[in-house]
Amino acid sequence: MPLDMALASFDDQYAGCAAAMTAALPDLNRTEFQANRVYADGWAQASSHWQERQAWGPEWGLSPTHLPPPPGFRDEHGVALLAYTANSPLHKEFNAAVREAGRSRAHYLHHFSFKTLHFLLTEALQLLGRGQRSPQCRQVFRGVHGLRFWPAGPGATVRLGGFASASLQNVAAQQFGEDTFFGIWTCLGAPVKGYSFFPGEEEVLIPPFETFQVINASRPAQGPARIYLRALGKRSTYNCEYIKGERA
Repeated sequence: MPLDMALASFDDQYAGCAAAMTAALPDLNRTEFQANRVYADGWAQASSHWQERQAWGPEWGLSPTHLPPPPGFRDEHGVALLAYTANSPLHKEFNAAVREAGRSRAHYLHHFSFKTLHFLLTEALQLLGRGQRSPQCRQVFRGVHGLRFWPAGPGATVRLGGFASASLQNVAAQQFGEDTFFGIWTCLGAPVKGYSFFPGEEEVLIPPFETFQVINASRPAQGPARIYLRALGKRSTYNCEYIKGERA
């Protein structure tokens, strides 16, 4: 599978419309639950798990979510991260839809039934990034099963196409990397350990709009393809598309 700029990916950063999106969420979420059973079931499971974590409270040290969340971080952000990281069909179906939803504005507005989850994950990563003591870039590792990626070549600019789970631990990532293994230097990916179903994996979630330069790539006859990426910046084709559609 080619690794390129993933131009069909929906890459909204919601710059300037986060408050309007938040106000639209209750009605939008109800509509999407009705249209998407996998999303509704995944959200219900994550919501129950989030409430259980909150009930334990951080002071007992029994919940992985032990650090105070950054300013602006709400319960629905935590539920969205739990839903995405759960061992369920949701994250695969969601990312497959994200990779196609940017084909056109009309396709996003009328055929993408994950608008709420896309917004909440995007905003959660932005808030977690701002909540760090200082802006941090970090080395992470990502293993992929079932897809053998191949970039244009060293020096090419690429995006990962969806929300990409990576790990601070090389060994944890290699367990998933039967077909492609990435070494990534990311500046927009945020650690989500405290909001993950599997905190031991030391997960970092990378947004679809971060751009990278290919530093090196190899495709051995046996074993996974190996691709090494360095953060360049960010690029989005879309911004505030749902709010624009509401006002049209």
